[in-house]
Amino acid sequence: MRTAHSMSLCQLVLPLMIVLAADAAQQEEEEPVVSEPQAQVARPAWIGDTMDKLERELVETYGEAQRARLHRGLEQVGSFWRSEDGDQQEFEFFVRQNFAGDQATLDAMFERFERLLEQLYGHMAEVGREFDRQADLDLGPIFAFDRVFAGYDPAAHIIDDFFANKLAFTVLLNFPLTTLEQRLTEGEGWSRREWAEARLAQSFSRRIPAEVQLEVARVGARADQYVAEYNIWMHHLLDGEDRRPFPARLRLLSHWNLRDELKAAYSDPANGLAKQRTIQRVMERIVTQTIPAVVVNSPHVDWNPYSNEVTPAAVRDSDMPQPAGLEISNAREPDTRYATILAQFRAARLVDAYSPTAPTLIARSFDEGREISEERVEAMLKAVLSSPLLAEVGQLIQVRLGRPLEPFDIWYNGFRSRAAYTETELNRTVAERYPSAEAYERDMPRMLMQLGFNDEMAQAIADNIVVDPARGSGHAWGAGMRFAKAHLRTRVGPQGMDYKGYNIAVHEMGHNVEQTLSLNYIDHYLLEGVPNPAFTEGLAMVFQAHDLELLGLTSPDAESRALETLDDFWGTAEICAVALVDLRMWHWMYEHPDATPAELRETTVRIAKDVWNEYFAPIFKKSDVVLLGIYSHMIHYPLYLSNYSLGHMIAVQIREQTEKAGNIGAEFERMCGMGNVTPDLWMQNATGSPVGPQALLAATERALERLQAASPR
Repeated sequence: MRTAHSMSLCQLVLPLMIVLAADAAQQEEEEPVVSEPQAQVARPAWIGDTMDKLERELVETYGEAQRARLHRGLEQVGSFWRSEDGDQQEFEFFVRQNFAGDQATLDAMFERFERLLEQLYGHMAEVGREFDRQADLDLGPIFAFDRVFAGYDPAAHIIDDFFANKLAFTVLLNFPLTTLEQRLTEGEGWSRREWAEARLAQSFSRRIPAEVQLEVARVGARADQYVAEYNIWMHHLLDGEDRRPFPARLRLLSHWNLRDELKAAYSDPANGLAKQRTIQRVMERIVTQTIPAVVVNSPHVDWNPYSNEVTPAAVRDSDMPQPAGLEISNAREPDTRYATILAQFRAARLVDAYSPTAPTLIARSFDEGREISEERVEAMLKAVLSSPLLAEVGQLIQVRLGRPLEPFDIWYNGFRSRAAYTETELNRTVAERYPSAEAYERDMPRMLMQLGFNDEMAQAIADNIVVDPARGSGHAWGAGMRFAKAHLRTRVGPQGMDYKGYNIAVHEMGHNVEQTLSLNYIDHYLLEGVPNPAFTEGLAMVFQAHDLELLGLTSPDAESRALETLDDFWGTAEICAVALVDLRMWHWMYEHPDATPAELRETTVRIAKDVWNEYFAPIFKKSDVVLLGIYSHMIHYPLYLSNYSLGHMIAVQIREQTEKAGNIGAEFERMCGMGNVTPDLWMQNATGSPVGPQALLAATERALERLQAASPR
């Protein structure tokens, strides 16, 4: 799930839905044209000679021992200085005034920047969360001005301001900008202070204008809005025989809730298969954009996704007022899904021009965001998908189902012990325990103690987390300064929390625990967080795997653990394939920057089919399936999906370590205390091995062997 982390120093973060086709068209008409990227401004011609002069002068003042640091700082400042920052005289004055020529001055500078930036980014995180509140939470209608607040980034001007007032130049003059290669090869020998200095300088490694930051935030907010309200009213779906397979008032968000409803149907022997086939047709219509625009978030029409016929609703299961002049039509949704993705791409291109060391979002996503190369991540994804274990697990699923595999079985969850419970039973159990968000919040200390945190730490962490009812699927919003509150968001219906909302809440609680520990209990604020989002995903997955135990419903034995490992592997393979689709789609956009939404739709559908045909068609005996294009992350979290793939791999490594140690809580405290260092360094210290799929593959092989040994001959 999405994690809205605090605004770290290395990366600043950032019911009005399309009900009618006219609304969708209006949204597209209102979408401003994103300007083309502009070339970077060259630095003044006098910079080089002036830097040489200042180096000679200041070495005489502070001694030869400062030459290397001074030379580096002058080069860093010179690479960012522009004519508007001042003339030669102002440059010389700035350097003389702000170079910390002795250790005491450098220490004071570091300590004050660390303390003050915590206040700045911490309060910006608080403001940003409040500005997003109406859009994020289930608090009633969203008005036009709410959209503006949600699309505004209060931190957008910080980088501009810090270069204008020269605080950014002060950092660059005194602290080292490091390359990824340096961090990977030398970082193991760095002190914690050296790591903190590297992260401080890294925050000013790009000079992105405020108007670009604001445009990125605005486009992202529009994408969030599109996704957050893309609901399907399930009772109004008619299956292939014109029956209503879903209960009244069931409204599911694409893709999360649709996928989870599909998973839940495995425990419904009477109607599950019909539900799953219907959901598959809905997903296919969404990906191909053949879904009628009028059915999106509307309980006023009935829809047969097989024939694509739309008729006036024959039943009423909502208090939502019918829009005036509602036109019943099967006219498809305009290519809004793909227009929104293209808007994200064009916003990213605005940043490209100001990022010479990582000139595409793809490069920034891997080299800077993850600090793992694209080539290495892609190799990890393919290692899972090309493993012969995939066919073995697929064959086992087919045997367990007693029927040939169907495309939606990429989401098979019958390995997990929750398959012993129907969705109705799980919903009833959860709703009784958690009738409100507040009830879940009150129960967190108990859950954390059950996971191995001592009483004092469990209470301290729980006191730091606020639970809110989400408008969308749910997410975790971390604080930006010590002992500010983290926020857990999940859907809570009028009848209480259901199992889907609870399962998401346990996952998001894992995020919140990581956010709390890696911020409040760390030696340097500048190292708050984890190496990249895949790590917080992995940590959250460890929590999520214990959701039924926290309800008191299961007590895992060796066989159930083996089954859960197979579930992890199958889920990892699915998300690895989705991540490949996402990555190939972005490469295509960079190769075709003037593409239309229709062209992107056609290409994404083709890519989804190609990835399916390469890895799943030989197992499923079905070709040209488009389901790998359904994930909503492709719309509002560009290139995020690889984090889930890596997160699954990391989760297995972390889980094996916590099992070896015999305590999740204590291991979480130890691991999160390492903070934001490089991925392999973090993982080596946490588990003794670098990041990779080897632990997952080995565990899967052992699980298959255990189940085969336990099966009757």
